[in-house]
Amino acid sequence: MGLHPCVHVISDSLGDTACDVVLAAAGQFPEGSIAIARLPKVERIEQVEAYLEPKVAAAAPIAVFHTIVDEALRGQVVDLLARLRVPSVDLMGPAMGVLSVLTGLAPVGIPGVIHKTDDSYFHRIECMEYFVEHDDGRNADDLSGADIVLLGISRTSKTPLSMYLAFHGYHVANIPLALGMEPPASIFTVDPARIYGLLSTTSVIHDIRERRLNDELALAVAAAYADPAHIDAELDAARSLYRRLGCFVVRTDGKAVEESAAEIIAHLERIIAARASR
Repeated sequence: MGLHPCVHVISDSLGDTACDVVLAAAGQFPEGSIAIARLPKVERIEQVEAYLEPKVAAAAPIAVFHTIVDEALRGQVVDLLARLRVPSVDLMGPAMGVLSVLTGLAPVGIPGVIHKTDDSYFHRIECMEYFVEHDDGRNADDLSGADIVLLGISRTSKTPLSMYLAFHGYHVANIPLALGMEPPASIFTVDPARIYGLLSTTSVIHDIRERRLNDELALAVAAAYADPAHIDAELDAARSLYRRLGCFVVRTDGKAVEESAAEIIAHLERIIAARASR
């Protein structure tokens, strides 16, 4: 049996950027066909040599994606990869070159700048804390600090979407909607532009809920939870509330969390820009 193809991520920081790119590209191939390994915090070319040369000697099918900020070290890595005849992608050099031409400035050459604990870092931490405190209807009596309020019936991706948006610097509260329960009065005091109503299809929600009720006792106790007719009624009530609020509606069925988040952020930014131009 041949050796498994592996992409080696090499970085003078953590290598997260390169890993994200590799994972995005690997998603276009059958699952499990490409392994990923990383060599982070590289400071000397000798570290890269010691890491790669045994793999080359073993005739392993490898490629390298690297994000080396230090110009001298990056040049040494490029030369080494050429000498070893290892297919590679330089993810940092060309990008910094283009930005340098664009700005007329030289890059600072400091690895890991994106991970530094600056004001934006602490802001993201604050947003994550806000999300935890306002997840699933907690502290819904006061939404004045929310940048975004997500509404939706159970299993419309409220929590994962809130977490993702919080990580990207938004104060997010999410509120569950259920038949027979009045939503908190506070949502009627929030700017409708900051409220996002989540919708999915009955079949998608039914499948998710049925998987959650995976034993006979649970099904007997909460049979209506996964009943399509009950879900239809929940969705109709949610649509009615969204119309009353005049909020933006986001379909989450068949979408990754990132796609739904991008739709919300784009809409919010358009609203903010339009108001700023008045």
